[in-house]
Amino acid sequence: MRLDPRQIIRATLALLLATLFFLPGDLLAQNHVVSPSDLQKQVISASQTRENNLQNVQKFLSTPVAEKAIKSANMNPQQVKTAVSTLNDQELAQLSARADKAQADFAAGNLNDRDLILIILAIAVLVLIIVAVR
Repeated sequence: MRLDPRQIIRATLALLLATLFFLPGDLLAQNHVVSPSDLQKQVISASQTRENNLQNVQKFLSTPVAEKAIKSANMNPQQVKTAVSTLNDQELAQLSARADKAQADFAAGNLNDRDLILIILAIAVLVLIIVAVR
């Protein structure tokens, strides 16, 4: 009995299809797919980071020195605080880092009141410019 090459190809193809049919679908799934629980954790983490940055900047702008500096520049402190919440995550993170650095430098004695006022005014102007450009 002689096997025809077509029969060998058909048998191989049938075996391959049967194997694919009986394998679980998730076994063939790609490994780079993000699970819903991982995605939810990332969203929660990003939300918490944004909230922390927002609170940090708002706390910095709520200090008496900051409010005095903003008023001395003829700006409304409440308007600046409200505008902060409209910033995107990256801009908010940058402002939060600047506010942290300014507070740390002031607490360490590296800055005097005048320097801190200038930093506060720069942050307030930056916030208003970013919001106005949008």
